Amino acid sequence: MEQATPTLEELNQLVQMSGTINMEIFYWWCIALMMVIHAGFLSYEIGASRLKNVLTAGVKNILAFAFIVPTFFFFGWFIYNGFAGGFVLDMEAASAALPWSQSMGPNISDNATGIFWGAFALFAATTASIMSGALIERTRMSAFIILAVILGSVVWILGAAWSWHPTGWLTTQWGFHDVGAAGCVHMIAGFFTLGVVINVGARIGRFNADGSANSITGHSMPMSVIGLMLVIVGFFGFLGGCIIFNVGGQWTNIYGQPATLSGFAFNTLMGFAGGLIGAYLTTREPFWMMSGGLIGIISVAPGLDVYYPPLAYVIGMGVAASAPLVHKFLVKRQIDDAVGAFAVHGFAGFAGLTLSGIFLSGYPNMGEGVPPVNFLGQFGGAVVLGLLGFIPGYLISLAMKKMGVLRVPAHAEERGLDLTEVPAQAYPEWALTGASTTYVSTDSASATLVVAEVKTV
Repeated sequence: MEQATPTLEELNQLVQMSGTINMEIFYWWCIALMMVIHAGFLSYEIGASRLKNVLTAGVKNILAFAFIVPTFFFFGWFIYNGFAGGFVLDMEAASAALPWSQSMGPNISDNATGIFWGAFALFAATTASIMSGALIERTRMSAFIILAVILGSVVWILGAAWSWHPTGWLTTQWGFHDVGAAGCVHMIAGFFTLGVVINVGARIGRFNADGSANSITGHSMPMSVIGLMLVIVGFFGFLGGCIIFNVGGQWTNIYGQPATLSGFAFNTLMGFAGGLIGAYLTTREPFWMMSGGLIGIISVAPGLDVYYPPLAYVIGMGVAASAPLVHKFLVKRQIDDAVGAFAVHGFAGFAGLTLSGIFLSGYPNMGEGVPPVNFLGQFGGAVVLGLLGFIPGYLISLAMKKMGVLRVPAHAEERGLDLTEVPAQAYPEWALTGASTTYVSTDSASATLVVAEVKTV
């Protein structure tokens, strides 16, 4: 019996179905790779912590993820869909993102909402992990989780609605262009973190009375370096989630313009390689070398779709070479960002957006009626996103500081956060290894604080 030849309509339906399935599969694996980012943050923050604090550094990363996923479901996705025009809620646009709407559940005819929500939820969790490293060894677990939810499920996604949405006002009115989320993810998280770090204060023993800085070294540089490499591996999932796989077979950037994974591959790898070299040249440190690779990718993220690859290499190298100097500037002002999160994410995002305003100026951003990419739009957008991150980060953490709930007590910090915040010990034998412990006492004669670093044997 001969099989009937499919009609053109049936063939089109098969193509449509195949494209839809392929789209879901693509973003599914993007999400899986983005989970590697969190394995990387877990590893490098544990490595950057002293032995008495390693479990706390890891646990707070996992807990932040666990709190951000449901809060992003209940109101984060709603903010993205409802506030593209600014601070005025567009309820019609946001209605499909309400937790009880048909799209926010297992609707078998909706092959897009859940998978896009999942990618954005992972972006949200990434912002919390960016903040996490800067605050190690002295921040209360509960305070960090509250700040993580505010950053991950409210602040960054509001910035994404403004700048990373096809109808976002920064895009449609200013010509803002940032396909790789250097602004709404990295820059907002970096500036939010800076505001919190200012209020949480420095770790005990980090600075002397004369303002000079003491080095507080993590227990495992190899673990930190491996962790940073895992973050970069996961970045390929992160950036994959920044490109739109259309069912018809055409790839576009987040704004709906034609783009290719090929262009993303060229410029991601070139930015990464340039960043490695740039940070290595100015520091010769493995930690900053690997951080430089991350800086390089972030700095070219605004123009991943259109940069000429050698230009991406130069931009990545230049910004990564400068970032450690930004970190040293903060240290001189007694700001204790334990892993250089602001320099890596906040500064790199700001520099990348500003440079893209020069090199991409005149590029058609959204088509007719929308301004092309321009310097004022990129620089102005960077300022807006920086303020959106810094102001709530500073004010909310200041309120927590005034209430006495932001930082652990000095005796708990001395004893180690693993015993007071988890409580458990990752290395019960650490006291026998010669690990260092900071002791603080008051000299009664001079009424000054005496800080000493001694070896426990």
